[in-house]
Amino acid sequence: MRILFISDNFPPEVNAPATRTYEHCKEWVKLGAEVKVITCFPNFPQGRVYDGFKNKLHQKEYMDGIEVIRVWTYIAENKGFAKRIFDYMSFMISSFFAGLLVDTDVIIATSPQFFTTWSAYALSVLKNKPWIFELRDLWPESIEAVGAIRNKKVLRIFEKIELFLYRKATLVIALTYAFKENLVSRGIDEEKIKVVPNGSNLEQFSPREKNKRLTDLLGVKDKFVVGYIGTHGLAHGLDFIIGAIEKLSDPDLHFLFIGDGARKRDLVSLAKKKSLKNVTFLDQIPKHLVPEYMSIIDVALIPLRKAETFKTVIPSKIFEAAAMEKPILLGVDGEAKKIVEKYRAGLFFEPENESDFVAKLLKLKQNPDLYNEFKRGCTLLSRDYDRRRLAKLMYEHITEVVRKR
Repeated sequence: MRILFISDNFPPEVNAPATRTYEHCKEWVKLGAEVKVITCFPNFPQGRVYDGFKNKLHQKEYMDGIEVIRVWTYIAENKGFAKRIFDYMSFMISSFFAGLLVDTDVIIATSPQFFTTWSAYALSVLKNKPWIFELRDLWPESIEAVGAIRNKKVLRIFEKIELFLYRKATLVIALTYAFKENLVSRGIDEEKIKVVPNGSNLEQFSPREKNKRLTDLLGVKDKFVVGYIGTHGLAHGLDFIIGAIEKLSDPDLHFLFIGDGARKRDLVSLAKKKSLKNVTFLDQIPKHLVPEYMSIIDVALIPLRKAETFKTVIPSKIFEAAAMEKPILLGVDGEAKKIVEKYRAGLFFEPENESDFVAKLLKLKQNPDLYNEFKRGCTLLSRDYDRRRLAKLMYEHITEVVRKR
């Protein structure tokens, strides 16, 4: 089976879409598929092309049996609206023309920004091939939630296009059951929607001793470290976390933020303004180093802003933390909360509620028996969400689409 996958994020980028796409495609190659990925030159989230790459018209490379086709795009930092739309639309156009040259049996495009799916739909029409919409996020609903677009007319136009694409897709693979419920409530055929959630890479992420070199280097030896590793974006509500840290007087607590994004500079400035001494900011790190840095944290912090649309998402950070037996401090309501509480893998705090955040953090720190219970729950959670098994499940759905064609 020949699979063409369109995603504007791919390694060496380290965000969730890049990681999921790469790990799934790698497993499909092992299952015998010929996989080609069309992506852009790595630049997320800084909006700068990574060292060793140039933003050229077209480039091919191979990664674990995957043929990676990189195309030119207008590159913009992950902030602001107009420039990012140009970024997304340029990839839509470039990926479409690159896709014309690829022989394939099925086309897959992944959100959250759904301009990738426009390209996939157009290619499916011209090639007369089935296409699959991998639904990672409810876009444009999610960008409305963070205030990136406030014009209601523009949002309604995007929503009509969104629904059109769901209907035209041969299959929709949603990452959460809440996404499926949302689509069904808006008239999308339930039979064409399958759910394949994110999962844990149990080969890369596993329990280990704290990296002594890193604890010494960062000065957090004997500290209770609360860690956030990921994008510092509009949706994550990290400014609220910085505000809450100011109210904590426990000298044994230390907060570690690793990554980059639209709000990173503001967060660093806010921490300096508040003269916080127990906060460390580090730049984005390569994916292969994430487990070593995660080893030194005691609690994995996973917040999002308080918004109805975020009740439908399950952050991939949950599964990485669980695989490393790091109890989770979760500020995401809805389906994510249900999973963490079902497995007893951590504590939930109400998003953007400072007093609840402080109370739940101290409860984790001050109750060793509860903490160890959550570590055991993390193990059970990660086993049930083994990404290799989930990649195989998605492959079965793809195979069925091709077979029926």
